[in-house]
Amino acid sequence: MCRYETEQFQRDIKNLGISLSEKQIGQFIRYYEMLVKWNERMNLTAITEYEDVMKKHFVDSLSLVKAYDMKNASNLIDVGTGAGFPGLALKIAFPGCRVTLLDSLNKRIRFLDTVIEEMGLTDVEAVHGRAEDFARPGKLRESFDLCVSRAVANLSTLSEYCLPFVKKGGCFIAYKSERVSDEIVRAEGAIACLGGKAEEKKEFLLPDSDIYRCLFVIRKEKGTPGKYPRKSGLPVREPLYFD
Repeated sequence: MCRYETEQFQRDIKNLGISLSEKQIGQFIRYYEMLVKWNERMNLTAITEYEDVMKKHFVDSLSLVKAYDMKNASNLIDVGTGAGFPGLALKIAFPGCRVTLLDSLNKRIRFLDTVIEEMGLTDVEAVHGRAEDFARPGKLRESFDLCVSRAVANLSTLSEYCLPFVKKGGCFIAYKSERVSDEIVRAEGAIACLGGKAEEKKEFLLPDSDIYRCLFVIRKEKGTPGKYPRKSGLPVREPLYFD
């Protein structure tokens, strides 16, 4: 018998139109337990209470379905995945999708590898490295139907990191937790330069809460010029803004 109350989590995912098996719900519970245990030794998340993790990490990660049909993604990459949000949560909920989890801190990769191994997940890989390096030709460039990121950065910077990974016709979706009404307008020039087009901004509250979320959906229309992403640090220090 599970010692955790899962009714709210199940209501939340039902609200999103997602159906999970008992096995998958158990995997989310185990993911939570491992997250809290490892968080005692390293800084993975400031959110550790069970109800908050289920809502603000797991349900938030799965809220992608409000803007994207996961049936269209045979493979995805999560750039700056941290403790695996949203990529590993999406893998648990949609096991048929191949997932790459990219992060620049090796200790986070060790955590993700441990979770993946313990759960027996397949077609998911945790990769240690920077987006600037792995988005180069011969690496992972333009290899994915979908790129997602919950990383904290402006949309122009995120687009430079993420759009190079996306195939023509695929999508980059940025998760945002703050209301930034003009962010997509400021980033439009950069997005176009990188081969993308802003398609939609989906704003909503997480189920049964007053927690605001926004998904920026960017469609990849053409190849990203070879000079992008620029060398390490530049996308953050000097975001691509065009008048």
